[in-house]
Amino acid sequence: MGNQRPEPRRSQPATPFEQARDELFSHILRCGVLEASPEHQKEWFDDTMLYLRDRYEGLDDDRLAELRVLGERYCRPVVARSLQVDVAS
Repeated sequence: MGNQRPEPRRSQPATPFEQARDELFSHILRCGVLEASPEHQKEWFDDTMLYLRDRYEGLDDDRLAELRVLGERYCRPVVARSLQVDVAS
């Protein structure tokens, strides 16, 4: 009666861009890119974008560039980390 479960949403299949975005974010989390130096992140993104270009042939250069921007933003901390912490004794 009142405790009936609603039917699961029927969504459309993910677009190639959405699949590539989700895969990119998953790789970022699994590969430790968040803790890498900026130069290592750049190198990692260069290699990963080549991989995604081959894997998702339907994505043009503009969409791949958009993916890279999303990934690079995802790797930036929300609040900049301080390099030095002053502790008063």
